[in-house]
Amino acid sequence: MVIQLFEKLSNNYIELFENAEDYNVIINVGESPNAKEFKAYSGILKYRSRYFQNEFTNAIKNTNGITRINLKPHISIQQFEIIIKYIYGGMISLEEFDAQFIFDLLLVTDELFFEELTEVIETHLIESNAHWLRSHFSHIYKTSFENKNLKKLQKWCNDIVAKYPNLIFDSENFVSLKEDALISLIQRDDLQMEEIKIWNNVIKWGIAQNTGLPSDLDDWSDENFMTLKSTLKNCLPLIRYFQISADDAFNNIWPYSQILEKKLWKDLIGKFMLNNYKISSIILPPRTILKSDLPNRSMEPFSAVINEEHAAEIASWIDKTTTAYSTTNNPYEFKLILRGSRDGFNRESFWDLCNLKENTITVVNIKVSDNIERIVGGYNPIAWDRSKRGLVSCHDSFIFSLKNSVQKDSILSRVREPVNAFHYDDANRGADFGNGGNLSLFWAGYAQNNQDNGCYCAHGSQYNNRIVDENQSRKYIFFVNEYEVFQIHKKI
Repeated sequence: MVIQLFEKLSNNYIELFENAEDYNVIINVGESPNAKEFKAYSGILKYRSRYFQNEFTNAIKNTNGITRINLKPHISIQQFEIIIKYIYGGMISLEEFDAQFIFDLLLVTDELFFEELTEVIETHLIESNAHWLRSHFSHIYKTSFENKNLKKLQKWCNDIVAKYPNLIFDSENFVSLKEDALISLIQRDDLQMEEIKIWNNVIKWGIAQNTGLPSDLDDWSDENFMTLKSTLKNCLPLIRYFQISADDAFNNIWPYSQILEKKLWKDLIGKFMLNNYKISSIILPPRTILKSDLPNRSMEPFSAVINEEHAAEIASWIDKTTTAYSTTNNPYEFKLILRGSRDGFNRESFWDLCNLKENTITVVNIKVSDNIERIVGGYNPIAWDRSKRGLVSCHDSFIFSLKNSVQKDSILSRVREPVNAFHYDDANRGADFGNGGNLSLFWAGYAQNNQDNGCYCAHGSQYNNRIVDENQSRKYIFFVNEYEVFQIHKKI
């Protein structure tokens, strides 16, 4: 019988690190003036990390036998404090950190070759921060496939995309996908997409990788087709050609038939023209398309900022109910009008898309500090109107901040001075609740007309409660991670 007594061993090693006994390595983290030295022992570092093994290969000791290692400047002191305690003690605690910080930490542990720690953090994100991952899906998907070791996140993303392919195939970033990411999708038997649409998207992706191809297919040379064929050599074998109808094949595949192997194109023609034609090409099985069990589009993440619980809470504030709505009895449908990452982080896109829209909810994910995000927003029951200038009256508007991983409870702030509920000015402001003193987007007076410092959020007299504290610089101007405007309608 083997008795394992790891807890005391772990604590002893952490004490060894904290007391800096017998150190022979100094690790420099951060940049002046925000820099810190960590004293460690090379033997532990080498056996716990391939990264440090590699660093010691070319490292030079000073006259005192001390080796200095400079970490890359994007690795923060806070991140490395977690990593060094893992190196010495084999333990980490992530409960006090928000999802963005944990995801950034994941990328650092992968970069430093901590395979075990990377896998643990991946699992934690998937099990404890799934909503945040869905809210930042495009970024998570792209980043996970840029880091080949993030296999769990890649699978988590692909399981979602297999059910809801439009999340990726209809996104602006589709053509910038890495080849292995595209292959990992189109090789799946459960990809819920018509085969001809898969073909069209593969062609679209392939053309986008070769910017020199003529825009008009009639102008293509044989060399152009061979270029596309070469680009798609790993994708074309994954198309289920024999599940495509004759009409779709004629209209969509035939124009690009030169990129197919001659035998495959001959088999396709034979299949459509002859009843008993014997196909010699490899026939991949048809995809498993779910029908009655396939969730409808309403089950897709409807927002990149808020979740269904947030929407129900906002609906309760609109109706001033004594009992909060749940996700199952929310009487309102949230229809997306604007998304910053899609339509632009500026006042021009706000007024172009939201002008004359009434009953709108604006939600904003802001960066309060390096590791803290907040969700703020407001409700406007009357129409945004770019033809107006100045203060606009409303008795039922409100602003809010919503609970998340770092904010325990939501904060509601109803209008206190109805005559000052909004300030409309399409030349200088986006959405402005109050008179620039409560919640304002892209306000020329204090904020900027972009993501950087795009949100001004203080506490003026126009609304009852402060919804967010100032940032660490004691300012009220925040970076906008994402923002959306929804128009709400009563469900039928």
